[in-house]
Amino acid sequence: MADSYWLEEPGPKLVSKPLSGRADVEIVGAGTTGCSAARTLAEAGLRVRVHDARTVAGGASGRNGGFALRGGAMAYDRAREWLGAEEARGYWALTERYLERLAGAVGDALRPVGSLRLAADEEERDELRREYEALREDGFDAEWREPLQAPLGRRFPAAMFHPPDASVQPARMTRRLAARAIEAGVEIVERHRVESLDELEAERVLVATDGYPSGLLGQLEGLIIPTRGQMIATEPVPEPLFPYPHYGRHGFDYWQQVKDGRILAGGFRDADMTTEFTAEEQTTPTIQRALEDFLVELVGRPLEVTQRWAGIFGLVLDFLPVVGAVPGDGRLWVSGGYSGHGNVLAFMCGDMVAKAMLGKQVPELQLFDPARLLTPA
Repeated sequence: MADSYWLEEPGPKLVSKPLSGRADVEIVGAGTTGCSAARTLAEAGLRVRVHDARTVAGGASGRNGGFALRGGAMAYDRAREWLGAEEARGYWALTERYLERLAGAVGDALRPVGSLRLAADEEERDELRREYEALREDGFDAEWREPLQAPLGRRFPAAMFHPPDASVQPARMTRRLAARAIEAGVEIVERHRVESLDELEAERVLVATDGYPSGLLGQLEGLIIPTRGQMIATEPVPEPLFPYPHYGRHGFDYWQQVKDGRILAGGFRDADMTTEFTAEEQTTPTIQRALEDFLVELVGRPLEVTQRWAGIFGLVLDFLPVVGAVPGDGRLWVSGGYSGHGNVLAFMCGDMVAKAMLGKQVPELQLFDPARLLTPA
């Protein structure tokens, strides 16, 4: 298992004080969700302890593509059809607000440069155009780009630019959220795997492991499907080719060029779908080769690969997060299932589930109710 490019950046020493007395809430998972929720709960006056089997950001929060995107995992025009026009518009607007809040919370871990979603063929171009028109109709900022300049024009007929989006250094982002939680009084216990809820003393427990199986979720266990995303990082490329995050082929390809000139590329899960529904953080030759070949075609020359890694995210069949109280268990809560859009959704859902745990009304969470996964279709 290789560490990601993001996790190689030295992080601050995070030292939290042990809680005095029993914890009011314990959280399993010290990624973006857990740190966001912990801070909200602690700032409301609760005693909060966070456990992680590894370290802060050691899971998906430090192993992803580094995209901070508004919206959900489905296309906006499809969301209007599936969820209803008002619900979809409210959902997208909510993520934009949380993206702004995230920028304010993590400083230079986030670069507000926008993102470019590309069409790989004429069929996807037409789909992308419908989404663009739906976004503009509902007042969201978006720009249509056609034709595209080199090197993109050789492969992609058109694209849509999303001005509100950003590039993030996700490990740095999560560590900064953890530091803010610690400042609020949160205790973070690293390298402690919680095997059973019986180990935890708090009256309320939040499972915030996204796609990593926790064994703690009872009848919900396995309904958030662990899915592997593989990535590579290249040698520095002197030419500034990609000034913001790029993604295409319905999200199966994604890449960006970071400040030191390296290109970080991920995806191509569909090159071997039989292997990628797994919680194993191992790279595979088939997908790694597809990533390398893609960059050769895109850039026009071979690039040395300096790092290879994988991360696990939680896929939900309706592409909506799973956030709220676990049905049938008055103690247990969950937040996860971001379907590959976790950098913003995890920050947002962590805060919202914490507010719900505090007894506040959070009407937006009705859309993400875990009980829906247990209802026959």
